[in-house]
Amino acid sequence: MAAAETVPMPDTSAPDAMVAMRCLALNAWFGTTHAVRDVTLDFPAHEVTAIIGPSGCGKSTLLRCLNRMHETVPLARVEGRVLFHGQDIYADGVDPIALRRHVGMVFQRPTPFPTMSIRDNVAAGLRAQPGVKLSAAAQDEVVGRAPREAALWDEVEGRLKESATGISGGQQQRLCIARALATSPHVLLLDEPTAALDPISTQKVEELVYELRKVMSVIIVTHNMQQAARVSDRTVFMLMGEMIEMAPTRKIFTTPTDPRTESYITGRFG
Repeated sequence: MAAAETVPMPDTSAPDAMVAMRCLALNAWFGTTHAVRDVTLDFPAHEVTAIIGPSGCGKSTLLRCLNRMHETVPLARVEGRVLFHGQDIYADGVDPIALRRHVGMVFQRPTPFPTMSIRDNVAAGLRAQPGVKLSAAAQDEVVGRAPREAALWDEVEGRLKESATGISGGQQQRLCIARALATSPHVLLLDEPTAALDPISTQKVEELVYELRKVMSVIIVTHNMQQAARVSDRTVFMLMGEMIEMAPTRKIFTTPTDPRTESYITGRFG
């Protein structure tokens, strides 16, 4: 992967084609704080993987390592490997901007660009592609597609020229998801995407997450164990920066292997 857009495409014949991303001995620090400790795990393709654990356990830091957002924080550093279609995203010559078009991210609070219209917010991700200039027709196609994929189109179809700040918080969050989907990513990272939303908006986002697994892999950090149980195929439990257990979600919530997982799931701490 180089600056000139050489992100590898999936090879469905490869032995690990069913792995969207892979962490190998991944460590992350904020200054002297060791936030992620020697994590090795696979994120299956076309599944929703939930990452749960108490506050400060490293789950959001792990997520940010998957598209190199962690390194944007002063004094932050990463060791280990993260493979995307078999290539280490931390290797020399990898362009983080190119990577983030294929590994999109949506944050806890809605972050629409306040000076832009709804339409321009959706198209913003496309404009960040160096050396790529889409025709007006191609942009129109994306602006029509991405909000539909984000289950937002019916609510904003006649309002595309309006300010993005004029819609509800739940709609703004789905607009941010649409902005991330505009580049047709292979992986979508969601960092507690419903933490600031009302129950109805939360339900719409959860339904969207459930549908997106058909076309991409989704990795969601959530503090809400019920949400993890509802939307995910697999769940990762983290504690004090370590990955304690990863298993199919039903197993994690019914018969976890590690007693620390059981203690967290049953509410004894966290």
